[in-house]
Amino acid sequence: MAREKRHVSTFSLSFLDIMACGFGAVTLLFLILKHDASTAISPDDSNLNAEASLLAEDIIEGERDKVKLRNSLKVLENETVETQGLSRRILDELNERKRELSIEVSPDQQIALLRKQVGELDTETSRLREQGSANDTRSFIGTGDRQYLTGLKLGGQRVLILVDSSASMLAETIVNVVRRRNMSDAVKRKSPKWQRAVRTVEWLVSQLPTDSNYQIYTFNTKAKPLSNSTRGQWLDASDNATLNNNIQHLKALSPQGGTSLYHAFNAAKSFSLRPDNIFLITDGLPTQGQSKPNKTTVSGKQRGVLFNEAIKLLPRGVPVNVILFPMEGDPAAAAAFWQLGLSSKGAFLSPSKDWP
Repeated sequence: MAREKRHVSTFSLSFLDIMACGFGAVTLLFLILKHDASTAISPDDSNLNAEASLLAEDIIEGERDKVKLRNSLKVLENETVETQGLSRRILDELNERKRELSIEVSPDQQIALLRKQVGELDTETSRLREQGSANDTRSFIGTGDRQYLTGLKLGGQRVLILVDSSASMLAETIVNVVRRRNMSDAVKRKSPKWQRAVRTVEWLVSQLPTDSNYQIYTFNTKAKPLSNSTRGQWLDASDNATLNNNIQHLKALSPQGGTSLYHAFNAAKSFSLRPDNIFLITDGLPTQGQSKPNKTTVSGKQRGVLFNEAIKLLPRGVPVNVILFPMEGDPAAAAAFWQLGLSSKGAFLSPSKDWP
């Protein structure tokens, strides 16, 4: 009997089991991967979170602004209270003034009140004058308030005052100079122009510091001190007796002769301790130099030459303060003396006729 041939199938039970297991593994893997994907954050969710963060920051900023506004409101309330109080005070003062003005005052009472105020002002003025003149070397009372010469440097430890005592100091015009030159010494001394020069010297010495020294020289064709025994010496400004004696000598002089700035500036140079401040009181350019000229008349150009020669004798570095009483026929004098004051760091003044 022939043996029956057996048919072999590739799809056996074992194969099916393997395929089922593989399919199950794939299914399980798929489920696992699907679960992880569901937990990821989508793009829409991230945008919402960012917007929420911004809103939270806006809320915080709003709270801060709210606090600031509350503080500002409190400050405004305080200022409002202060303003209301101030306005009430002002209204009260206005009402008080109105009540005072409404009270009728008789003319006699008004006059009495004004007199009382004038008396108080006079008392205060006298007190201030005494206080202001307490440190003055010598008192001087003029015809008015003539303290406007603030350009003059009145300080210094050694102050030299040079006073022009030539015949031209008798008047402002040449005609009147010629007239007065032939009059008596008493009339010459009373000449208004010369009296102004004397009062100017009095005013200057009254402003000197009490701890300073001074000397007064007059000059015409020569230069000399008011007291010959004090030539080349510095005098103590606090010595009122000597100062008053010098002023009396000045008042006793009568202007005469020509004008030589050469001798005046040479005298300033002759001191062993040179001056640190010079005051020059004159009325014009010099008419002669070291010696008397040969001619009876001197031109304006020649007077300028004499002036330039004289200023060469001035000690260097010393300020020269010029007080000029202008003379007729000498137009170049103002410019020349102004330049002298400027170059020496002094001052130039041409005061009014009512000074000092």
